[in-house]
Amino acid sequence: MFRVGAHVSISGGVANAVDEEVDLGGNCGQIFVGSPRTWAASEIEADDAEAFTEKSADADVGPWIVHGTYLINFATPKDDLAAKSIDCVQAELDNAAALDVPYYVFHPGAHTGAGVEQGIENVGARLSELDIPDGTMVLLENTAGKGTTLGQDMRQLAGMVDHSEYGYDDVGVCLDTCHLWAAGHDFTDDGDVADLVADVEDTFGLEHLHYLHLNDSKHPFGSEKDEHAHIGEGDIGEDPFRTLINHDDFRDLPMVLETPVDDEKGFAWNIEKVRSLRE
Repeated sequence: MFRVGAHVSISGGVANAVDEEVDLGGNCGQIFVGSPRTWAASEIEADDAEAFTEKSADADVGPWIVHGTYLINFATPKDDLAAKSIDCVQAELDNAAALDVPYYVFHPGAHTGAGVEQGIENVGARLSELDIPDGTMVLLENTAGKGTTLGQDMRQLAGMVDHSEYGYDDVGVCLDTCHLWAAGHDFTDDGDVADLVADVEDTFGLEHLHYLHLNDSKHPFGSEKDEHAHIGEGDIGEDPFRTLINHDDFRDLPMVLETPVDDEKGFAWNIEKVRSLRE
């Protein structure tokens, strides 16, 4: 079954996210388990967690994915920031496990002058300090690559796992289409996607790619700028999305939208747009 959904709110209780997802026309989804711009994870009540899992099962919505706060920086050379990041990821991971959510994704961070290789080693070391719950997998998200941000290419993502004490049974990858485009990874036609697949296979391997974030880009190819647009209405356009979501190596992955919400278009519009491109 084609799994596509959107990032939804847990306001008023995490179980409400399931109702919102269904209303949008989605059948998988993404949530935060705390404010994305603070270090504090929300407290998940047992009855709310039970309602969330039951509603998800009844509505056949899943797999869900929890997105980490934007403050996390596992690549940093600063010990205090690293400690805060590890504590935050651990709390959010534990919340994901309490909700029976199988995936938790976050941005690896920026080396801020320590150098690319040191930053990659830092991410691996901080991953090793986590206690990853059974049944929940950590996913590293690729980035647009601006400044000293790490994760803009597959080699870097693979290096982070390779430098950790965990293997691919516990740590995998989520690819974001806007970030791919901004970092210079083309997927316009079948040949471009074949090159992308080869890049993935030569590094961490397709079997360790577990989720896609579908977002168009407000900025040109290779710009290294991360700003999302409605599907088909940004610099990427419809054809690359049609090529990617119908490709044999990607079509069975769950896909979540993080597109804008404005007066004219929101997640429901974008979900329908993606479904219209599916063949």
